[in-house]
Amino acid sequence: MLSAAQCRAARALIAWSKRDLSEASKITKATIAGFEAGRLFPDERTLRHAKRALEEAGVLFIPENGGGAGVRLAKPTSASIDTNETETVQYEEYLKNDAPPGAGG
Repeated sequence: MLSAAQCRAARALIAWSKRDLSEASKITKATIAGFEAGRLFPDERTLRHAKRALEEAGVLFIPENGGGAGVRLAKPTSASIDTNETETVQYEEYLKNDAPPGAGG
């Protein structure tokens, strides 16, 4: 489900404090601290809330698949600029060929 190491790594990845996760997941800061330190073992429902809050903040959880469980940033669902890779854009300032003869293409 969610390990203490994944929780710590996920928070670090998105620069969240325990307080940030607490506010987003509605789990007490003490519970998060105890879980991450290995002193507390919250129930599955509590871990689901923490994981959901982290996922909504952009964390992708990687399952154990021989290489070990982990976390990474999810790809953004939409880009702020046009990313049509099938179209070439030429900017006027780059149209001038100022390379010396024989410099290649």
